[in-house]
Amino acid sequence: MRVALVNNFFPPRPSGSAHITEELARRLTARGFDVLVLTASYAGAPADERRDGYRVVRLPSRVLPQTTLSMRFDISFAFSPRNLRRLFELLDGFAPDVIHQHGQFFDLTFMSSFYARRRRVPVVLSVHTRLEHPSRPHALALWLADMTLVRAFMALSRPHVIVTDTLMQHYIRRRYRLPTSRTTWIPVGVDPSQFRGLGDGQQLRERLDIGDRPVVLSLGHVIFVRDRIPLIEALPALLEKRPDVAVVVVGTVYDDRFARRAEELGVRHALVVTGGVPRDAIRDYLAIAAVETHDLQGYGLGTTSLEAMAAGVPVVAVVQPDNYPGVELRSGRNLVIVPPHEPRALADAILRLLDEPAWADEVARGEQQLIDAHFTLDRIVDEHVAVYERVGGS
Repeated sequence: MRVALVNNFFPPRPSGSAHITEELARRLTARGFDVLVLTASYAGAPADERRDGYRVVRLPSRVLPQTTLSMRFDISFAFSPRNLRRLFELLDGFAPDVIHQHGQFFDLTFMSSFYARRRRVPVVLSVHTRLEHPSRPHALALWLADMTLVRAFMALSRPHVIVTDTLMQHYIRRRYRLPTSRTTWIPVGVDPSQFRGLGDGQQLRERLDIGDRPVVLSLGHVIFVRDRIPLIEALPALLEKRPDVAVVVVGTVYDDRFARRAEELGVRHALVVTGGVPRDAIRDYLAIAAVETHDLQGYGLGTTSLEAMAAGVPVVAVVQPDNYPGVELRSGRNLVIVPPHEPRALADAILRLLDEPAWADEVARGEQQLIDAHFTLDRIVDEHVAVYERVGGS
C-alpha cells in the first residue's frame, strides 16, 4: 500500500503531531509500505531527502507572525499556486492509495483535499488540536474558521477522522457533525524503550547546577493551553514544605506569563527554564525527575505526559478518568489526578509523591503497565493500518 502523510509540522520542527507523523512514516516503511511525506520547509532542513527508506519533500513556506490567536506558535504557511502544482505533481508521481492528513487547519491539508477530490483518493485525517482558545474573542475567531474553512474542506475530501481522546471526540461531533462511521479512536503512541533507563541524569544535574535537589519536571512547549500558571500558583505551598525543590520547565516558551507570575509570588528562584532542547535529551530530563506535571488545564494528556509515564516518572495532571474511551485512568494507581484551579491540591499531590517513595513507585509501575497495554507505537501503527485498509478498500 502507498500512503502519503501530509503535515505542515515534521522534524526537525518539534511538535507532538510531527513526532507521530515521523514514527508512522518510519514504522510503515519497515512493514513494507511505500511512504511519501509532504511537509513545509523548516530551519534549513533539506527540501527533498530520504529518511529510513521513505521520502520527505518540504515545500517552500514562510512563517506566519506569532500572534495570540495562534498561541504564539511558529506556523509555516506553504500555500501558493506553485506549491499547489508541485503537490499535484508529487502525488501523481507517487499515486497514493490513501492520503493521511495531520491537522485539520493547515494549508497543506487544504491543498491535499483538493487533490483527493480531483483524483478520488480516500483521505484519513488526524485532528490533533481543538480550535479553542482561553480568550473569548479569539475563541470566536477560531470557531468561525472551523465553521467555514475546515468544514468546507472536510466536505470536499470526506475524510475518515482519527480521534485521539474523549474530549476530541466530543469536539469533532459538535463542530463537524460527523457520523460515528467516519471516526475511529486511536490515541497518540510512544515507544517505551526510548525512555526507560537510558538517560544521564548526573551530568544534567551538574549542567543545570541543581545538585541533588528533588526535581519537579514540566515538559513541553509553554503555550496558552499549557501555560504552567497552575504549577506556579502551587509553588508557595510546595516550597513551604520542601524549600529545596527545583521546578525544571523544558520546552520552547511561547507564553511567558508563568515567569511573570513567579516573580509576583516570589518563587522565581525555584524555577529552571531551559527553553527547547533536542528530542534525544528528553531522556536525561526524565532521569532526574521525581514528578512530571504540565497538563494542568483540563485539555487531556499530551504526548509528553505519556512519555513521562512510559519512563516511570509519576505524572500529576488535570484530566478526566474517562479521557480515553475504554481505558480507565485511576488516580493514585496509574496517574495522579488533581482538580482544576486548586493550587493547594496540586501542591499536596506533588508533596506526597516526594515524601512517599513507595507510593510514587506504585504509581510509576501502574503508569508503565497502562502504556504497555494501550499506548505503544506498535499497537498504534496496527490500528492506523487497519483504518488505511478499510478506507482504501484493501
